[in-house]
Amino acid sequence: MATYIRKLGLVLKNYTDGLGHMLFTNVCLHCNKELISAERYLCWLCWEGMERTYFELQVEPTKLDQLFWSRTKIKHTCALYFYAKGSASQSLIRALKYDFKAPLGIYLGTHMAKQLSTHPIRHVDAILPVPIHPKKKFARGYNQSELLARGLAKEWKVPVWSYLVRKEKHTRSQTTNDRFGRWDNVQQTFKSLRNLPKELHILIVDDVITTGATLESLVCAIRDSEPSVQISLLSFAFTK
Repeated sequence: MATYIRKLGLVLKNYTDGLGHMLFTNVCLHCNKELISAERYLCWLCWEGMERTYFELQVEPTKLDQLFWSRTKIKHTCALYFYAKGSASQSLIRALKYDFKAPLGIYLGTHMAKQLSTHPIRHVDAILPVPIHPKKKFARGYNQSELLARGLAKEWKVPVWSYLVRKEKHTRSQTTNDRFGRWDNVQQTFKSLRNLPKELHILIVDDVITTGATLESLVCAIRDSEPSVQISLLSFAFTK
């Protein structure tokens, strides 16, 4: 009887999935090709076409490691994909930020966690998503970095500390700023809200890293509260 019920449940699931696919056609967020039922957000070709960094496999310091040299001390850094104009990674990030696709953030965070299941970056005490200003969160409906963090936490069983730091300054968009303009834009943006225990290891999670100015400012705010805190950085994408 139990076997029959399981088979019936599988048949009903396939039926409802197929019906939902007919009523609400899903298309690839990058090439707009219709997705088959087994594909999520991107078609197979676009997923395979995204340029991996493979930072997690490199023994020598990566370009992301070097980005923070002489700026602030970071324990581990990693990003899975390169971000470039017109790329599939850009299409994913844009959809996550501006197209109200909250489930996409959880999905990408879970994907990151599985790809980095054996990387030392997963051995942290807590995950901190990069905060966004309350006005921006209200307009967007969510913090995209927090969704990534929740996907990671689900796989790694690590707490998400969204309350740890607050973004007090409502900064303008960073997309048109150079490195120095970005740093000037985010100075004194964040404020730590908690006194932290010593030797804590925190993983800061962001969607895409460009100049590192936002993360540098965030790290400074945390270390103003407790200088001994160890910090690692993880993002879905990294601009070449």
